Amino acid sequence: MLHPELIELSADGEKAELKLIPNTHGPITETDLMGLLALPGFSNLLPLKEIISKAVIQVNQLCSQDDGQHELFFAIAQRRDASISFELSEDKMQASMTLTAAYGGQDVTLKDILQNLKLQQIKLGLSKPKIDLSLTQFSSLQPGEQCNNIIAQGRTAVQGQSARLERKVLLARERLLQPQENSDGSVDMRNLGAVITVKPGNALILKHPATTGVDGYNVCGNKLLAKPGKDLKLVAGNGTKFCDNNANLLIAAAAGQPVENKQGMQVDDVLQIKDVNVGYGHVDFKGSVLITGDVGEGMVVKSSGDITVMGFVDSATLIAQGDITVSKGVIGRQLKEGALSTTLKAQGQISAQFVQYSTLEAMGNILVTKQLLHSHAKTKQQLTVCDSSGRRGDLVGGKVEVDKGLKVVAIGATAGTKTEIFCAMNISEFKQDLVQLKDSISSMMVAISNIEGQLGNLPPKAQWQDDEMMVEQVKVMLEEKRRIASTKLQEQAEFETIQQEIAGYYKNYRVDALKHVFANIEIHIGGAFNRTQREHGPCSITNNNQEINFDYSLKK
Repeated sequence: MLHPELIELSADGEKAELKLIPNTHGPITETDLMGLLALPGFSNLLPLKEIISKAVIQVNQLCSQDDGQHELFFAIAQRRDASISFELSEDKMQASMTLTAAYGGQDVTLKDILQNLKLQQIKLGLSKPKIDLSLTQFSSLQPGEQCNNIIAQGRTAVQGQSARLERKVLLARERLLQPQENSDGSVDMRNLGAVITVKPGNALILKHPATTGVDGYNVCGNKLLAKPGKDLKLVAGNGTKFCDNNANLLIAAAAGQPVENKQGMQVDDVLQIKDVNVGYGHVDFKGSVLITGDVGEGMVVKSSGDITVMGFVDSATLIAQGDITVSKGVIGRQLKEGALSTTLKAQGQISAQFVQYSTLEAMGNILVTKQLLHSHAKTKQQLTVCDSSGRRGDLVGGKVEVDKGLKVVAIGATAGTKTEIFCAMNISEFKQDLVQLKDSISSMMVAISNIEGQLGNLPPKAQWQDDEMMVEQVKVMLEEKRRIASTKLQEQAEFETIQQEIAGYYKNYRVDALKHVFANIEIHIGGAFNRTQREHGPCSITNNNQEINFDYSLKK
């Protein structure tokens, strides 16, 4: 082992200096030099490994040579202060701090940390407990050891919630799913209860306003603006008004039947008829129509509101600007060239228990609680052939066209009846809307940039603030910029909504069969096609990479 006298501290106490003569003290090893650094007074210094390696090589090369009789000098260790370093996440939402223990130098204090945070411009989201924890860990570190902790966390912006409408009254179509309970606890499937009507003052719809959201920030203090929720306009339709004590609550102003529309509700006068037949004539009524009996062959019923039929519709035509609800069955027959004798068209929803050989067209959902047989059903929303228990609901034969999915208990029959299903065929329209919105947003960004350029080229305000015409022009430009920015924000929200719609299009808009899919079912979902060759059990049928996929994990 080398003699301890060969190493000493430099005059300023900052380095460990090694002095030796190669012919006298060599050959040496790095272990020999590290042994010297392990001596008291040197053990807390930082070994300079490159210089140590260089010293060993040089001493051993000169050992036993004429030049080896001269003393060599090396600074093989030095004192080093503790250090602080910070690391920001890419989005500047998180900052971590690393403390490195000193090699015999100055330790880190809270004051040092605060000064360095200021230099790094880390301002918000700081956690004093995490900083205190780091200092506690730091105090027990050996020279050169490190501790690392997240000491600042930004706050993400909380996006505003979109306005929503909460309906406070049942509609005629919902009676189909709520058979009445008898006094003995049994359920009468034919008794669907009283016709749903409202009186003045009854609550119809409550609007939950959009929220502005909560702005966030990153650890550098930059504000993260929250996107406000999308607003909905609630309009008081005929026979309704807003509550005096709550501007977001729509109530009935007259007695009648509640009818849902795109912007709220209206209360229609109700024309009540026992039966619509040759003896009564066709019906064309400005309001809702309640038929307590049946609609006979060849009859036409038109309504600006809802049409509710308590009995059957047989080879007739019903056209409603609201919903069509048939408590019992819709019956038709096949005419020449594949035409069907019964037609139901609704701007709202169509609901019935049983449908055969009929054409159904709805802008809203179509609900058939028992059977849909050899019919043509077309909807912009969802088709459901299923009762409330999920045990009964057969789709057999005919053709269905649904934009937003099909839910049914069984599709087809054991006899292999041909049934055509067209589902989720409109993704190209969403993509086209996306392109148009993108172009519109880009043009608005250019317009905003142009206005900002014009404002930036204005002379100092002091030169024109007394010029009324100039002040008015600036106001107009600022107002136009605000208007464009507001529209751009709305279109960006719509753009994101459509993006999400496209991303989950085939996952959300699918065919769910709760029990059976029989053979000879032609399934079109988007551009994918499959004709079933065998019976399938409970499954969810989707378009997966433009191929029809049967997922048997569907839960009943």
